[in-house]
Amino acid sequence: MTSQSVALPPAVALPAFRYAPLYWMALGTFAIGTEGFMIAALLPSVASDLRVSLQAAGELMAIFAITYALSSPILTALTGSLDRRKVLMLSMAGFTLANLVAAAAADYGSLAFARVLLAVAAGLFTPNANALAGVLVPPERRGRALAIVNGGLTVAVALGVPLGAFVGNHFGWRMTFVGVAALSAIALSGLLFGMPRGIGKDLPVAGLRLRLATLRQPAVFSTLVVTTLWAMGTYTIYTYVAPYFTTVVGLEPMEIGYMLFLWGVAAFAGVFLGGLINDKFGARRVMLIALPALALALLSLSAVAYAVPAGAVLFVVIPAVIVWGVAAWGFFPSQQARLIGIAGVSGASVVLSLNASFMYLGFSLGAGLGSVVLTHGGVADLGWVGALSVAASLTLGLLQKAGGASK
Repeated sequence: MTSQSVALPPAVALPAFRYAPLYWMALGTFAIGTEGFMIAALLPSVASDLRVSLQAAGELMAIFAITYALSSPILTALTGSLDRRKVLMLSMAGFTLANLVAAAAADYGSLAFARVLLAVAAGLFTPNANALAGVLVPPERRGRALAIVNGGLTVAVALGVPLGAFVGNHFGWRMTFVGVAALSAIALSGLLFGMPRGIGKDLPVAGLRLRLATLRQPAVFSTLVVTTLWAMGTYTIYTYVAPYFTTVVGLEPMEIGYMLFLWGVAAFAGVFLGGLINDKFGARRVMLIALPALALALLSLSAVAYAVPAGAVLFVVIPAVIVWGVAAWGFFPSQQARLIGIAGVSGASVVLSLNASFMYLGFSLGAGLGSVVLTHGGVADLGWVGALSVAASLTLGLLQKAGGASK
């Protein structure tokens, strides 16, 4: 356990409608998750419209992810003395405006700048929403409160991403940003009128020194690297999933939306299945099931392009996509539980914030790695490289010492 920790504040007494602010924050994380993931389905359209290469369009995802990873812990610490309610509203307002900037982008540079703004706002909103969720309810209900707020991201993966693909394919990729701006504006209104003033005003926030001290713990750092390698593996191919489905499977844009919906539903199921297995058998058992299954699913996505007749490709890809979604997101809640087990409950907010940053770092590296693969190979080779990254994640997880990080 870390020697420095932030004590969880007592729950703030609220009236009967105390759960309402949680749902408004969940709508905010839903909007953030939708924007963060939906662009993968729109890369070919974005690349064509802005007259850039597919690799350059893919870097838009890397830009968002690396900005989130670097800015989130720093800005969260720097704004620790501010009213949490105001921080949430300002960050959601910024996210709303940044989506409108993205929708109006005249060229690649403008869209890249908008992605930076989006990431900064998202990286400030999410950890503050998680911190505030813990004071809105009694201590025995904090787990449920966090599940509600973070459930917005899970629902975004399941519903927001394919919905974004549908809107983009019918009305153009710019309208997806307009739609997310509308969602964000609704969430902002809910925070403004549905969250009691002064809530979380004195909520302590971990500073940079504590975050660095936590990060320097070997068990914490190695576990965060496991998170990064896992995220790299799945994002190497997810970034370019639309051209993969077009080139290897021969799907039309609308059919790609259906496939992403299938992946999202599988991911949604994976979160709950992973949590259930974690509670019954521990995080290590989840890792031993999820990561090998994920690696095999990614391998099969590449192997199918070389070893399966064109007419039968879809029959292999569909189960692979299902396993990919379940295994990738089934691993995530157990990894969070693993980190809490290392740092202790009092250090949970710090390690979970760091875990989010390392996850987005992995997303960025995965997008960059996918771009390298496309430069020297093709979309059919993305699965090989993604599987290698997941295998590295599993290897590091197995090498960690018994106890602590391996529980």
